[in-house]
Amino acid sequence: MGKIIGIDLGTTNSCVAVMDGGEAKVIENAEGDRTTPSIIAYASDGEILVGQPAKRQAVTNPNNTLFAIKRLIGRQFNDDVVQKDIKMVPYKIVKADNGDAWVEINGEKMSPPQISAQTLKKMKKTAEDFLGEPVTEAVVTVPAYFNDAQRQATKDAGRIAGLDVKRIINEPTAAALAYGMDKKAGDSTIAVYDLGGGTFDISIIEIAETDGEHTFEVLSTNGDTFLGGEDFD
Repeated sequence: MGKIIGIDLGTTNSCVAVMDGGEAKVIENAEGDRTTPSIIAYASDGEILVGQPAKRQAVTNPNNTLFAIKRLIGRQFNDDVVQKDIKMVPYKIVKADNGDAWVEINGEKMSPPQISAQTLKKMKKTAEDFLGEPVTEAVVTVPAYFNDAQRQATKDAGRIAGLDVKRIINEPTAAALAYGMDKKAGDSTIAVYDLGGGTFDISIIEIAETDGEHTFEVLSTNGDTFLGGEDFD
């Protein structure tokens, strides 16, 4: 059985990790970085660039350089977030036949899962280069406020990238697990602040212990999907 990788598919940056000796190890990509810009560019010669190479040519190819696709995934075109995004990004966001928000590049319409799959492929390749073996399974984190459509769209992106997404985990729950909150005895309620590159939110999580097993429930979450580290001067 191969390793299952963990992927943080972020609005601004993404990263991939694997359990190594009982601890999660974040893997460096081909550029030597532990995070990869969630940017995909479609060059005039048909080449698809992902991450830092895509970011470097964004100024000269703005209409075909896609970023913050996570804001569109699983959303309808008429969604307020999508309508706000349309006014802020240089690329073309269009309405698909089913009412979803898609992107048009060189006259071709593409769904957000198709585009996000390129970032996931990069994460998959990064892990495979490190492990020296094929990777086919992953756990992917998503914001706690993601609805069923957004979670399914994230799974679809994984499938397109050649990954069987075994589980979708809420980002604040993943943070609580990373800090060992599942090891503490008794029940507790915690606040998790998530300041990302493109978003900032807070979640209140209730951790309940029953016979040594811990369950995590997100009681409430709120934030701003258009405020993050990118917006800080």
